[in-house]
Amino acid sequence: MNFKLGISVVIACFILIFVFQNTAIVEVKFLLWSLTMSRSLLILLFVGVGIIIGWLLKGHVVFKVKN
Repeated sequence: MNFKLGISVVIACFILIFVFQNTAIVEVKFLLWSLTMSRSLLILLFVGVGIIIGWLLKGHVVFKVKN
């Protein structure tokens, strides 16, 4: 088994443990909308949104390092 496959299996196991431990149903309210979903789905959704925002902004933010 190669290294990448092993790391992928370990990460998948951590994700499954996370999902099974956070099955509580929560209510999300935003302006006029109200939505109920599992806590793990809500967290994974916002992580995905954060990844997409970071990917979209990576070319627009320039960090200058002074030597």
